[in-house]
Amino acid sequence: GPGQADMYAGLQELGVANGEDLKETLTNCTEPLKAIEQFQTENGVLLPSLQYALPFLDLHGTPRLEFHQSVFDELREKLLERVSAIALEGKVEERYKKLEDLLEKSFSLVKMPSIQPVVMCVMKHLPKVPEKKLKLVMADKDLYKACAVEVKRQIWQDNQALFGDEVSPLLKQYILEKENILFSNDISFLQNFFSPSPKTRRQGEVVQKLTQMIGKNVKLYDMVLQFLRTLFLRTRNVHYCTLRAELLMSLHDLEISDICTVDPCHKFTWCLDACIREKFVDNKRARELQGFLDGVKKGQEQVLGDLSMILCDPFAINTLALSTIRHLQDLVGQDTLPRESPDLLLLLRMLSLGQGAWDMIDSQVFKEPKMEAELITRFLPLLMSFVVDDHTFTVDQKLPSEEKGPIPYPSTIPEAFTKFLQENRIACEIGLYYILHITKQRNKNAFLRLLPALVETFSDLAFSDIFLHLLTGNLTLLSDEFALEEFCTSLFDGFFLTACSRKENVHRHVLRLLLHLHHKVAPAKLESLQKALEPTKQSGEAVKELYNQLSEKLELRKPSPAEVTETPSMELPLPTVPTPASR
Repeated sequence: GPGQADMYAGLQELGVANGEDLKETLTNCTEPLKAIEQFQTENGVLLPSLQYALPFLDLHGTPRLEFHQSVFDELREKLLERVSAIALEGKVEERYKKLEDLLEKSFSLVKMPSIQPVVMCVMKHLPKVPEKKLKLVMADKDLYKACAVEVKRQIWQDNQALFGDEVSPLLKQYILEKENILFSNDISFLQNFFSPSPKTRRQGEVVQKLTQMIGKNVKLYDMVLQFLRTLFLRTRNVHYCTLRAELLMSLHDLEISDICTVDPCHKFTWCLDACIREKFVDNKRARELQGFLDGVKKGQEQVLGDLSMILCDPFAINTLALSTIRHLQDLVGQDTLPRESPDLLLLLRMLSLGQGAWDMIDSQVFKEPKMEAELITRFLPLLMSFVVDDHTFTVDQKLPSEEKGPIPYPSTIPEAFTKFLQENRIACEIGLYYILHITKQRNKNAFLRLLPALVETFSDLAFSDIFLHLLTGNLTLLSDEFALEEFCTSLFDGFFLTACSRKENVHRHVLRLLLHLHHKVAPAKLESLQKALEPTKQSGEAVKELYNQLSEKLELRKPSPAEVTETPSMELPLPTVPTPASR
């Protein structure tokens, strides 16, 4: 059969007899047994001592094939060891000359399954496999598959399309993994999208595979970066920016200086990585990062495109935004204005560079975005005034009240705040992080006051997956408030449901939240939510699946008719006491 022919492919070119030769010999001879014996003698293992050993093995019923196979396997192991040894010994030119000669001799047998490992091993140790051999390997699916990654790298570096085919499914997998975390059914304020450390994230399967595929090959590294830039431009998906940073840092962990030294972002990324690990930009690192930004020389502005992509990584933005909120709180305590804090200005500078990544790479105009003065002179002081409102309210609650009665929590939002969230990207990002911050502090008053500003935000940022993932996690801290009609109406009717019908992802996040907290929601409210959240014909599988899970849970909660008819209990409803906002 064709398999047989494959098994001995190439033997004849080397002057070694194969099955076809034996068949020919037997067809054209008068004494077949003599002919077989002669064939065995001519083509057997030429060791005098074997002359007597083989008949002895025959007596024990060991087939000659089995014997030859075991000798062969033994020899192949020795040969593989020898090839690996040659690759390390003697002068560089000499060793590669030896290997090239060996490849020349053995390549015609590359289709023989028994010999293939040896040929592959020789190629693996050659830093430059002859072009002709690479073309033959590339043209044959099975050979290409059997190749060591060292050989594939040599093929890929001159075949971007083939390399793209290998990388593409990994990038799809990476994006999917990120989305699965954002939409995970486990909702918690302790464990969220940003919990894993950078080191842990770099151990992920995709990053490891890409690192392995690239090896020390700068050309392949550049190709991957080019793919990531192109995909980021095409989709605006910021997870590609995360992968850009993770890949560089994964090569950094392995100390692959061939690549790290030529990537102009290396030191900046390394420093930022340490900040992300701490979830805070301290003063010393801030100086260092500023040094890199100020050090971009005339004629090298293109590096800003790469730096902006590194800063657009959600893990970087998260770190910069959290640091900004912390700085603002400190400034309130020190009675300092935002414009007087160089550290704060640097954070804003990096935020706007990150947020401007897409525009910069798209337009190919490499200069830092201009910071709007209003952001610093009007918006940030506004946020600081909210912090002050909270302090004042908390202090007021503690003072003995005279006749004047309790002071209500300020309920209106300055119009300027809402306008900033709609029109200014950086203001919007910081505003959203401030809202996450007060939710995490269980500050219900402040949360309900600012929530209406989220209905219309810059490019719908308040309905983005990362924000909703973090918000739903933090809302579990306010779970007791879900029993209150007013709270639910503000949160669901006033915010979530305004976007559910036009944004599938919002629909999913609300269902995630209810799956987690349905037992806290007042029954009447729950019923109207169940109606409002019913999937439509256009809804995707994920929404339908979540809705069914929720419906099942609610079915189980319904009391049986027998329980309903029991006498009403005598317990009086507890009066609701306003809780002072927690600090």
